[in-house]
Amino acid sequence: MNPVGHDGHEQHPLLHTKVRDTASRCEGELTAVTHELHHDGRVVRIAHIRPPNGIEWTTSADNIHAAFETPDG
Repeated sequence: MNPVGHDGHEQHPLLHTKVRDTASRCEGELTAVTHELHHDGRVVRIAHIRPPNGIEWTTSADNIHAAFETPDG
């Protein structure tokens, strides 16, 4: 796991790069990975992704991978 700041934001190596969410099959810029503490004591890693249209979504941080451009676009 990557280091986490006092604000609960993970210093993820893919921050500010284009990523693919395997759950939705959508791509966008990874803007943050936050850690949320649930009532049962579990820590859940949440990825925040912003696509070109600007409407951000979240997914499990385990669902994100680097997105690679295809030769035709």
